[in-house]
Amino acid sequence: MSAPVALDPTRSVLDQLRERVSALEGAPARLPLPTHPAVASVLGLRAGGSYGVDSASLALALAAGASQAGEWVGFAGWGDFGAEAAEELGVDLSRTVLVPEPGEHWREVTAALVDVLRVVVLRPPLAVDATSAGRIEARLRTRSAALVVWGEWPRCDARLSLEQVRWTGPEQGRGVLRQRRATLAVRRGTAPAVRADVLFPGERSALELVAPEHERRVTRPTRWATAPAGAAG
Repeated sequence: MSAPVALDPTRSVLDQLRERVSALEGAPARLPLPTHPAVASVLGLRAGGSYGVDSASLALALAAGASQAGEWVGFAGWGDFGAEAAEELGVDLSRTVLVPEPGEHWREVTAALVDVLRVVVLRPPLAVDATSAGRIEARLRTRSAALVVWGEWPRCDARLSLEQVRWTGPEQGRGVLRQRRATLAVRRGTAPAVRADVLFPGERSALELVAPEHERRVTRPTRWATAPAGAAG
């Protein structure tokens, strides 16, 4: 009898067991995918996985890591897709496929994108049933792709949300909102959420993780505004 192979204590036990089952079944292992550095500290994307988000910014950020690494990414069901915002967050538009209005054919469109792209971002036009979700997830595992869903999805490897969103910019009641800071919360099943502070693109910055050293370097108080982006009166 061969000795059991020890698990890596630095990695999720569940992920390692899933990889072993996939290998035994002859399916591609759930290998890591390029993940945006600001997100990678709390979540690493994996082939065959599905991830739920609650905002356009998070959807773009999850696609940006693979895009920056040279992979093709796709967006389906995003009629008001913002090309400028996507570029600011690191999405290479020259390697991006957009299907803005798939309508009732969203399942077929999503499956076709999963067949040829590494990361697919889906904005479902309606509620998704467990059967449809299961079929797409099986395709993800076969094609070694990842799905990011902006909206509800019956089951996800992880769900990401933004909390305590704050804007900075106007001083003494004047100016333009320049930068957004938020707490990124990642939830996996019933486990406690893992959180990290992030800054979204402003006048000269890309999405980045807020490190403790950054906090200590700030000497002048910053005025935070809770209004949506735009000019302040």
